[in-house]
Amino acid sequence: MQEEQSKTSRKKEMHALQDMGEKLVALSAQRLSELDLPENLLDAIREARRLTQFGAIRRQMQYIGKLMREIDADEIREKLSLWDAQSKENAAEFHLLERWRTRLLEEEQALDEFARTYPNADITHIRNLIRSINRDRQADKPPKQFRAFFRELRDIVRSGMD
Repeated sequence: MQEEQSKTSRKKEMHALQDMGEKLVALSAQRLSELDLPENLLDAIREARRLTQFGAIRRQMQYIGKLMREIDADEIREKLSLWDAQSKENAAEFHLLERWRTRLLEEEQALDEFARTYPNADITHIRNLIRSINRDRQADKPPKQFRAFFRELRDIVRSGMD
């Protein structure tokens, strides 16, 4: 005999599915196509993107939540959490690279620390990029090498993680 779910737990589950529906509405078309969603749910998601009035959006999100109750949402939940984890990982890497870039451009001893942390780095090339960026700054020119410097740091940090 199966136990009845309490009204509170059913409501929590419905709200969780509705929240997941909001995440689906926010996904790009490419990411949405990676999920195997029923056509009626895809139509409801497209309709929610089209709406602009708060009340209409709220009703559409409730409808999406209702449609979500009719499918097995575990696979969708797993995929969304995987994408979220990748997004957080990318953000963490970006912040690390920004900190290194700022330190290398502003602190003399940062280059030695960077060389110790990433022994495979071409320190001469990094030093030349830093000098070029500083020269451009002193001449009030746009730093042409700024993006190249960031890409170089990204490549070094990624190869150091392998």
